[in-house]
Parts: sequence; structure tokens; C-alpha cells
Amino acid sequence: MSKSKSGKNIVGKIITLIQLLLAVGLIAVVWNSGMVPMKYMIVIIVGLLVLFGVTFGLQFVKNKIYIVGIVISILLSIIQAAGIVYMLKADKLMADVGGATYKTDNMVVVVKKDDAANSLMDASMYRFGTQTAVDQENTQIMVDNINTSLGREVKIEQYGTVQELANALLEGRVDAAIYNQALDGLITDAIEDYSDRVRVLYQYGIETEIEQESVDVGEPFNVYISGIDVDGPIATNSRSDVNLIMTVNPNTKKILLTNTPRDYYVQIPDISGEQRDKLTHAGIYGVDASMKTLEQLYGIDISYYARVNFTSLVEIVDVLGGVEVDSDFEFTTLHGDFKIQKGKNYLNGEQALGFSRERYSFEDGDNQRGRNQEKVLTAILNKAMSPALLKNANELIASVSDSVQTNMTQQEMAKFIKMQLNDGATWSIESQAATGHGDTQACYSSGDQPLYVMWPDETSVQAVSSKMQEVLSGN
Repeated sequence: MSKSKSGKNIVGKIITLIQLLLAVGLIAVVWNSGMVPMKYMIVIIVGLLVLFGVTFGLQFVKNKIYIVGIVISILLSIIQAAGIVYMLKADKLMADVGGATYKTDNMVVVVKKDDAANSLMDASMYRFGTQTAVDQENTQIMVDNINTSLGREVKIEQYGTVQELANALLEGRVDAAIYNQALDGLITDAIEDYSDRVRVLYQYGIETEIEQESVDVGEPFNVYISGIDVDGPIATNSRSDVNLIMTVNPNTKKILLTNTPRDYYVQIPDISGEQRDKLTHAGIYGVDASMKTLEQLYGIDISYYARVNFTSLVEIVDVLGGVEVDSDFEFTTLHGDFKIQKGKNYLNGEQALGFSRERYSFEDGDNQRGRNQEKVLTAILNKAMSPALLKNANELIASVSDSVQTNMTQQEMAKFIKMQLNDGATWSIESQAATGHGDTQACYSSGDQPLYVMWPDETSVQAVSSKMQEVLSGN
């Protein structure tokens, strides 16, 4: 009888030692994350060591109470193992989405949908077409890549704009078109069924480093939030349909969301010269081009960016259990045919997406869409900073890892989280939007084709800029 009891106690001691190893592992992972303030680290360390002391001490008790210690030890081991997995996932997420230092131009060779070619080699004798309006450097890199791949120089026909190139392909004047896939939106604006009539035969990604600016996340800063609607890697250059600036003051715990309409008629620094273009088209040349455009418009510095696609919006809202937004109008969304009532609405992911994309239901069009996008983002931020985030943290991590990209480093994100956990303060979130008036004008990226644009209201731009400066200065 004594030997049996002794054997069971040895097993119990081994289980509690496993518990200790897991406790040490959890402490190490939490410490290395850099997210947890020292006061909480002390509580975690002391708490885990005390729990080990209790469960290990119970193994020396003569009666059967040691079995309770074994059960508790097993439960604690499971919890600690889960904690390690969760922290490693969170750490990996920040590593995956953070520290972005490059942008990708996805260059493509496009043929008609019924074309017989199945590979680039099949098209070696084709007449290829290019456009000369924009992005000539990447176009030449792509032509050189094709020539190298085929071992010969292909025949090139040049066209003034990407729209002219697309028409040449559809009309059979060239057999294949070479261009930056970011220009697809410009083509579909002119040729509605274009995407249904062509297919990508070959693609080649060109990565370009983005200049980084080092800042202290403990001091006020601006973040550019770009909403895109494309498939493929989040780093790929694309038109930006949502253009928000998040002005953050960690000292006063204030966040100001500023929306700039996608059709704002502006100059793109280092790209368009004195010619104007839509703000959304700046994204074609990279997220850094969009940031420079907004910096010039408002006279500010933007340190960070975050790119989010529409797919991630749906997933994030659903993982958070939906969001509540206050609508200024009653309307039915074109995307999804959702009925939105005036006042409070509790929206799931698809409904939030429809609410964010709608503009045709409003007299103020794109301006109102911008305000609605701010409402959704504010609702997401409020929900994400509440205990609701913890309940679905693992799902949230899994859903956003491929859909969000930022140049904020893993260490900077960890420092910001640590700061928030340390003081636990409530943030106040305000929003504003730049306004303007509609017109039809030629744009740098689209050649002579007239497009709908919005001329900036200079009084509105100045007021928006002043409000940002107020938040940054802490007034």
C-alpha cells in the first residue's frame, strides 16, 4: 500500500514539474513579447510560482488530497500551454503584418480569354503591346524579363494610354498586353466588361523598398489607413478606395480620424508634376505615393501606414461579433442589398462592408461614404479596445494575418500595446472629413479620358489640417 501511494506521488511530482517548465516557458514568451508592463510581469511570475508551490507541496501530503494537486496541476499546465500558443501566435501576427519595407508592382501579360496560349513560351511569336503614359520603368523591367525568359526580343507595339492598349488587345491589333496590374481599375472604368474578356498569361512581381521614418510611438503620430479591393498579396500596388488618416496622441489619449475622398483632385508628388490626378490613383504608384500626396495636401508628416482589404473588413467585424454604427440616413446598400435604418444599426461583416461602400444613395455622395467609413472604423476601434477582443483573439489573429500590412515594426506595436495595458486609459475618438465639389477632368493616370473628380475645398482642407495639428500638439 505504501509503495503504491509513493508511486502515485512520484507521478504527481513529475506532473507538477511539467507545470513548472510550462510556467517558465510562458514567462519567457510573455517577457520576450515586450507587450506586458513590468507590474503585470511581477504578478504573473509570482502567481505562477505560488501555484507551482501549492501543487508541488500537495504531493507530500499523506492522505489522498495530493490527487487534487495533480488535477489542479494538469489544468494549470493546459492553461499555460494555451497561453504560450496564444502569445506565440500574437507575436507571429505582429511579425507578419508589421515591419513592411517594400511595395510590389505586379506586372502582367494579358491575352484574350479564348487565346490558345497557356504559357509565356506559347506566346513567344506574339505581338506584345505596352503603354507609355505611366510606369515606364517597371514596364521596361517586365519587357526585359520576358525577353530573358524567351531567349529572344519580342516585338513591341506602343500605345499612349493603358485604355488604348486594352482596346488594341480586344480588337486584335496586338496579341498580348503588358502592363502593371494596378492599372486594371483604369481599364475597367473605360471598358466595363474587360475583366470578363481577358486572362493573365504571365506575371512578374517587382519589389521596391519604401523609405522608413523612425518615430517614437510614445509621442503623437499620424497613420495612413488605405482600404483596397484587390486579390493577391496585400503588398501589391492598387488603387486606394479608402483614404483615412488616424492622428494619434498617446499623451492625451485622443484619436482623430480624417477622411479624404477617393476622387480628390490633387497632385501626386514626384509622379504627376503640375498635373492633377485622383487621390485613389496615387495608390497605383505605391502606398508611399499616397502618403506623400496627403502630406503635401495637409502639410503634415505621416509616419506609418496600414493597408487593409475589403475581405479583412468582413472577417474582422464578424470575429468581433459585429459592430454598432449610427447611420445619418435610411437607405438600401447597392453592395449586398442591405436595408440600413436611420439611427443605430448592429451590422455583421458583409453589412458593414455594404454600409462602407455605399455612395449612390446620398446627395453628398463620396463625402457621405467617407463619413460612413469613419463610423465603421470607429466602431471597430471601440470594440477592439474592449474585453470583446480577448474572447475572440485567436480568430482575429488568424483572420487578419494575410489581409493587413503595416510599416510599424513588431517592437513598436508591442511598445504601444504595453503602454495601453500599463495605464488602461480610455481613448476619445473624433472624426472629420475634407469636402469639395464634383467636376469632370482629365487625370494624369488616365490620359485624355475625362473622369469624375472632386476639387478640394481649400477652406475645408485648412480646417482639417488645423484640427490635426491641435490633436498632435495636445490642445
